[in-house]
Amino acid sequence: MSRTSTPGASRTTRTTTSTRTTTHPRRRGRALAATLAGLALTAVTATAGPARPASAAPVHEDRTPQGRTLGDLAARHDLAIGTAVDPAALIDPRYRSIASTEFTSVTAENAMKWEVTEPVRGTYDWSAAERFMAFAERNDQKVRGHVLVWNNQLPAWLTEGVASGAIDRAELRGILKKHVQDTVRHFKGRVWQWDVVNEAVTDSYDAVDGRIGYKGFWAEQLGPGYVADAFRWAREADPKALLFYNDYNIDAFGDGGPLDKTAFVYRMVKRLRENGVPIDGVGSQAHLSTRYGNYSAFQIADTLERFAGLGVATALTEVDVRNLLPAEATSDALNPLLQAQAFDYSALLTGCLASRHCISYTVWGFDDNHSWTNTWDFGSGPGREALAAIYDTGYQPKPAYRALQADLAYSAPPLVQRRIPQRPTP
Repeated sequence: MSRTSTPGASRTTRTTTSTRTTTHPRRRGRALAATLAGLALTAVTATAGPARPASAAPVHEDRTPQGRTLGDLAARHDLAIGTAVDPAALIDPRYRSIASTEFTSVTAENAMKWEVTEPVRGTYDWSAAERFMAFAERNDQKVRGHVLVWNNQLPAWLTEGVASGAIDRAELRGILKKHVQDTVRHFKGRVWQWDVVNEAVTDSYDAVDGRIGYKGFWAEQLGPGYVADAFRWAREADPKALLFYNDYNIDAFGDGGPLDKTAFVYRMVKRLRENGVPIDGVGSQAHLSTRYGNYSAFQIADTLERFAGLGVATALTEVDVRNLLPAEATSDALNPLLQAQAFDYSALLTGCLASRHCISYTVWGFDDNHSWTNTWDFGSGPGREALAAIYDTGYQPKPAYRALQADLAYSAPPLVQRRIPQRPTP
């Protein structure tokens, strides 16, 4: 997904092309990794301290905050700390070690998306998703299922069939229902949270007639009613999974007007709940950039609390904070960026901790070597905005990682309480 930030209420914008539904966002190229390798090492190690190699046996157990994992520190808050995982990257022992020990929940970055699970109509391929599930189950990690209904990364047989007229509206609705229910039933009892519908509404910059509305393939083909349908179909398939609406640019409220995306999503969720649609949660992706103005923890907490007032849980689902890379990668140039990045990661986590209905905080990949931002063009050229993760390319913890540790370690009652579990809506 292409995201670039803009000032004001909306932190991220999106580059639109004619090949939206057939592009492959978040697939990380490794070509830029060699260029980025070591880019932040000098700046990071000066502030973050050394990391123990994954293969080294500790001389003694370090129970200081900086010696404990994020998942361990978050446990006393009942907060799940998660990461997106690329099953192909698990062959790297350092990646595998951090992914298996640092986090208490995981999200499949691409392995559960429709183009992967049903590349040929009627023929499912669960192999990549099952490798991911086996990893999560082996490490006793909760799973966020991503994603059931999205306008992107759809199989070619579906989009081409609709474009040619071979698949009409009635058949398309049946196909969507089958996909949702087949997928949810395949993983029934194994997935904690599902991103049922992802990115269904416009941004302020691509709004029609001066107001936010519904966008993309599914709204164009089936109308906005598909959102409620998808939640009902998912609930039929698994009565116990938590069902989420997931989107970007809903991290904070704006002026509440027709171009306020967060307010639109709030009203949408309110209406769905009032109509008995089984929506259990709202996921704020929180893809940010240090190029633009910062959110405060107070803004984040206020937004999460207002959604919680609708009776839903909240989650920060795809957190990363990218940086516009300097022409010269000196420590003088990088340190301010890494400090700004740490602020954003911390503000998001502090806001989540302040709202007891915020039940999980997930980073969208944890190391700069595998980040989707390495090759994506946010408007300044492919890979110009990167270094978005909490570990650098050498798996050294960055200031952002240390800030998250401190937030989890030093937060306490009365302002930070244990999470309130969400019950699935019937």
